[in-house]
Amino acid sequence: MSNQNVRNAGFTSSGIREGSIASSMMSQEARASGGGVHSGGPTATLQEMGARGSTHSSGFTSSGISGGSQASHMMSQEAISHGGGVPRGGTTSTVQSI
Repeated sequence: MSNQNVRNAGFTSSGIREGSIASSMMSQEARASGGGVHSGGPTATLQEMGARGSTHSSGFTSSGISGGSQASHMMSQEAISHGGGVPRGGTTSTVQSI
């Protein structure tokens, strides 16, 4: 995953850009959860990366998720909480797609 992809999606060091994919994600996630965006969810995870200005060493790569990385830990935790699978539209799949 590149820093440019995260910025292009609207996750920036100054916050989520209005009218972007990021703002749409945030809105959808907030509606689905009853009004808030959860820490550790797709929007919060990507915004953290955008605010830092770096996706390096997160483990989300164009070749897939790197073993032993933050991304692999996220994927494992998400799979455990969903009974063994990583759901489409979940944190791991959303971040990996960007």
